[in-house]
Amino acid sequence: MTFRHPIRVYWEDTDAGGIVFYANYLKFFERARTEWLRSLGIQQSELRQRTGGVFVVSETSVRYAKPARLDDELIVTAQLERAGQASLIIAQQAFEAAGGALLAQGTIRIGWVDATTLRPGRIPAEILQALQTT
Repeated sequence: MTFRHPIRVYWEDTDAGGIVFYANYLKFFERARTEWLRSLGIQQSELRQRTGGVFVVSETSVRYAKPARLDDELIVTAQLERAGQASLIIAQQAFEAAGGALLAQGTIRIGWVDATTLRPGRIPAEILQALQTT
């Protein structure tokens, strides 16, 4: 199942030419992943307090297809590609809301770590279970 999250492009997202700065797609992907987890009942701040762990990005790969511009409305997706014991690989895409043209696509690997030591650990079973229902 693919999660879809709307985003509007603001001045802060663009370069001097009014085109979305390439690194900001990673911010858009982050927002969509956070809202996807929230839609599954996973609040990251609460999870950190309860388990002492957090997700961190360990690898990204992004391919850019077409530029987004100031004031554009986007749809950013998140879909679980693979779940391991310590990391998740999430496929993500950004589309124009009007017309549906692909703007960027990528994969993001997030790993579970202890929030204090940043040592890798196992993703809590409750999270893996919630992800299996999507």
